[in-house]
Amino acid sequence: MNISNNKKKFYKDLLYKALIFIGTVGIIVYFLPREGKFNYQFDINKPWKYGLLQASFDFPIFKDENVVKKEQDSILSLYQPYYQLDNNIGKLEINKLRENYNKDLRKTLPSVEYMKYIEKALKKIYETGIVSNEEMNRLSKDSIRSIMVVNKNMATPLAVNNLFTIKGAYEYIMNADTIHFNRNMLHLYNLNEYITPNLTFNEQKSAVAKKDLLANISWAKGIVQSGQKIIDRGEIITPETYSILESLRKESIKRSESIEQKRMILGGQILFVSILMLCFMLYLELFRSDYYQRKGSLLLLFAIIVFYSVLTALMVSNNLFNVYIIPFAMLPMIIRIFLDSRTAFMTLITTVLISSVALRYPYEFILLQTVAGLVAIFSLRELSQRSQLFKSTILIILSYIALYFAYELIHENDLTKLNLSMYTYFIINGILLLFTYPLLFLLEKTFGFTSNVTLVELSNINNSLLRKMSEIAPGTFQHSMQVANLAAEAANKIGAKSQLVRTGALYHDIGKMVNPAFFTENQSGVNPHKSLSYEQSAQVVINHVTDGLKLAEKYNLPKVIKDFISTHHGLGQTKYFYISYKNEHPDEPIDEQKFTYPGPNPFTQETAILMMADAVEAASRSLSEYTEESISNLVEKIIDSQVAEGYFKNCPITFKDIETVKSVFKEKLKIVYHTRISYPELKTK
Repeated sequence: MNISNNKKKFYKDLLYKALIFIGTVGIIVYFLPREGKFNYQFDINKPWKYGLLQASFDFPIFKDENVVKKEQDSILSLYQPYYQLDNNIGKLEINKLRENYNKDLRKTLPSVEYMKYIEKALKKIYETGIVSNEEMNRLSKDSIRSIMVVNKNMATPLAVNNLFTIKGAYEYIMNADTIHFNRNMLHLYNLNEYITPNLTFNEQKSAVAKKDLLANISWAKGIVQSGQKIIDRGEIITPETYSILESLRKESIKRSESIEQKRMILGGQILFVSILMLCFMLYLELFRSDYYQRKGSLLLLFAIIVFYSVLTALMVSNNLFNVYIIPFAMLPMIIRIFLDSRTAFMTLITTVLISSVALRYPYEFILLQTVAGLVAIFSLRELSQRSQLFKSTILIILSYIALYFAYELIHENDLTKLNLSMYTYFIINGILLLFTYPLLFLLEKTFGFTSNVTLVELSNINNSLLRKMSEIAPGTFQHSMQVANLAAEAANKIGAKSQLVRTGALYHDIGKMVNPAFFTENQSGVNPHKSLSYEQSAQVVINHVTDGLKLAEKYNLPKVIKDFISTHHGLGQTKYFYISYKNEHPDEPIDEQKFTYPGPNPFTQETAILMMADAVEAASRSLSEYTEESISNLVEKIIDSQVAEGYFKNCPITFKDIETVKSVFKEKLKIVYHTRISYPELKTK
């Protein structure tokens, strides 16, 4: 049964990790840009900053755009758009003229010669072709000298000058034969009624004609063979080399736009991100497996990686702001504050490498962000004051500026050509880093963490709960203050979280506020335990743990503080009442649960230190005299008994740490109780 449960747990854990892995990779890859990139920066008359560049495929050397534009303009002067001639329009209009003449005009204009003249002129005009005024304006604007007139299945060229407009056709009839025909008489025929455009633009044939013309222009002026050297490090980029590099860039982008190439890019991105995320998860598995158990830690780590990777991809894809304004140094800051510095560095490297896939110049990006992240980790070990964040931000900005300036000095030979806009981006980046402080509160609530800022606020003795304890249970309050000082000093010596253990110590006994008189430090001559049985007294004392947890819940104290309340006695017993009961009832079976704290035992360095400090400080008050020897013996006896009873079996604390803690307690208690050396007694004969 046990083996079966272990297998289920293993497969469940494996499925959980697989889902996290697939989800993270899927989201990141979905947002990564897949258009072509040319990962080189170059300019005419500048040295080539990279290594040997060879062509990996055949590609043409494209002409300069201005040259191509001139060639296009030149060849388009031969362009002849196509117009369709509609013969029916001319026939209809001439028939309309005849009908009107026979019906009305014959009465007022009896001359048949005028009629024949107009018919003949209209026939010639319609055979040539009439265009609208709009079409004529367009032809003039495009500098078209001739067009192709399609009549039935035949296309013949026609000079634009020979085309008729409505006005031109009218003027032609009026002025063609002024010797034989009077203009005033011609006006009476209302000629405009019979002049209608019969040429319409044929868009399809015209487009084909233009395309055929442009096809005669070669966009290339040469070709580069696969494997051919293009340029090597340090060589000056001549106009010819620049043209080749530009051609390579265009061809690279063009090739990446094909479906096959996009599939290859997608496959490469999936593989790249998967390898990095797998390495990150292996790190967690080998060195920080406890983060898998705590959902908040795991969620924070993967959420930060996804957020920064997606944000970078979106900014690059949509050509938004420069990516250097993204405060990447905030990432290790947050993880260092909530978790640890090693994980902060590993998360930073993983995120920066993934984000670099979206960039055109990844080397520079990786270099700058890695150094800035390391400065963030080193300069902000813990955040308890706003000034610490400000100092760290200044150092990060300076590191960005100094490193980028050094990078430019290596690759640039003219100081006047420094990229000053980059330094502006670094300053904006630093300003955004200052938002780490308010962001911590949001992250605490979302992922269930507790930052040093919150711990400092909670350790303020003007806090309502601590102030209330100082009024209701002043002895317990003083005891908690002494324990906090002892525990914090010990935590500093062994590298534990001193602020955490200090705050936990201040709240570990808040449950005594419910029944303060039942605890010796709050009594003033009257002991209410005298009226209770040993079992009842034990329950009252034990209840200060459960009462403390209830108060912590009521006042919304963080879980890490609740851990100190529940573990400061572990699974220990109320020994005074337990031993007293056993002495009075030697032959009776005893229910040990009635005398045992609910626990659990300490499970972190900090909770272990608090258990030791609590027991030592409480016991030190009962010493009859305070000497180096008595204090040393007391500390050794209490802590050794805790070790022997197995309270620290589940703690990541070493014997060396415990010895260091003992030394700190001895020194601190000597100072507290102003010990003096024991004077020798004079021996008498």
